[in-house]
Amino acid sequence: MLHPPPETVPPMALTARVGPISGSFGGTVRLPGSKSLTNRALLMAALAEGTSRISNLLDCDDSRYMIGALRKLGVVVEIAGGSPAASLAASAAPAGPAAIVRGAGGPFPVKRGELFLGNAGTTTRFLTAALAASEGTYLVDGDERMRRRPIGDLVEALNDLGCDVRAPTGSPPVDIRPGRLAGGDIRMSGRLSSQFISAVLLAGPLARGRIRIRIQGELVSRPYIDLTIEGMRAFGASVSSRIDVMDGQPVFDVRPARGYSARDYFVEGDASAASYFYASAALTGATVRVEGVGRETAQGDIQCAEVLAAMGCRVTKEENAVIVTGGLLRGVDWDCSEIPDVVPTLATVALFARGRSRFRGAAHLRHKESDRIASVASELGKLGGTLRELRDGIEVEGTAGRERSPLAPAQIDPWGDHRIAMALSIASLALPGISIRRPQVVAKSFPGFFQALASLGAQVEFDLEDGTAVRLEPEGVDRGS
Repeated sequence: MLHPPPETVPPMALTARVGPISGSFGGTVRLPGSKSLTNRALLMAALAEGTSRISNLLDCDDSRYMIGALRKLGVVVEIAGGSPAASLAASAAPAGPAAIVRGAGGPFPVKRGELFLGNAGTTTRFLTAALAASEGTYLVDGDERMRRRPIGDLVEALNDLGCDVRAPTGSPPVDIRPGRLAGGDIRMSGRLSSQFISAVLLAGPLARGRIRIRIQGELVSRPYIDLTIEGMRAFGASVSSRIDVMDGQPVFDVRPARGYSARDYFVEGDASAASYFYASAALTGATVRVEGVGRETAQGDIQCAEVLAAMGCRVTKEENAVIVTGGLLRGVDWDCSEIPDVVPTLATVALFARGRSRFRGAAHLRHKESDRIASVASELGKLGGTLRELRDGIEVEGTAGRERSPLAPAQIDPWGDHRIAMALSIASLALPGISIRRPQVVAKSFPGFFQALASLGAQVEFDLEDGTAVRLEPEGVDRGS
């Protein structure tokens, strides 16, 4: 059994409050495993021939949905050892739990099932493609928000490749009928979500013939596709990427002659999670060392550190760590098409900078766990900030250097979105008194988030339903009144 993650957010917490404490803020944080890499590795190991060991697994809601679905589909997944919240102080355990996955050696053995996957986007998209290639009858569904997130482009691509998949609303639920991934040449739009392309690539080794994907239009979040290809090669699949000399567009090929092979795989730290600690340094002027992902990573969200450097921070990249020291912040204009998940974090930092910032190229943020353009504008606006929604991003008026700051603390609604909750929690380091409603949402990707902040010197308190409060200390929680 995968043990429950540590309750760093009490289940009865109504709000979380984060603020600086007397003394120094800063230090070292070790990141949990990457959510993106965890779910890719779990799926590839499940489809591989043989037994794989996936180390430093991220234990969060999304990975639990993936593991639960794989078990229901007949794949044996066992969890062993490690610390599920391996992202705390430098003295914390350096690795999360490991998953032992006995692969199916091809399509899933269970040929009928209904899967509820909450609001786990990668799990839903990746499994839809793999199930479409498994010659069975399946229903893939999710929660209310997932039922509004698009999946039509993926369904169309799978049907073009010979599958029988239906999603009448263009969103889950998805009805999958017996069919086979035949292979062939298809065109896919790259503008809405890279997850659709990754899903087809991941299912490619199950196809009868070669799959060639030609991208039409802009390709957003390209680094995530590179992560998919890197992972597929690690598990022995034959996949290639090139730029078409005729139109300059990306082309991806998967040859099914070589399926997936089992292997030992280490999940590196989560670059998206790292962004919150880079931002904590930016807003406090402190130095924070973030370990677990460094200059050699293929994760695109490492670029968050580069944006902060342009805003005035001092950044040093090492092989397996990034060190950020805060400075005088200034506004920037940045294309975030490859780093959409860190836009809420960057917008939060920009609110405390001098001048105007513009984060653009990320229209696909409208289709995440929340509409992240609308949710960021709304919630930062509650603090007194001036923000403007763009078609493809957000514009933020910085408040530094003003004779009188317009900002004041307020209660933030994260819109059911883990990244909004974490990004706005960081704002509390510069504007004490902010409270975050329903803080449990961080468990979707980072159960140990608040514990990690406490390890750096932040004061974290949870207000409970019974009227009492819990203060989170670096090694646990102390209950007060």
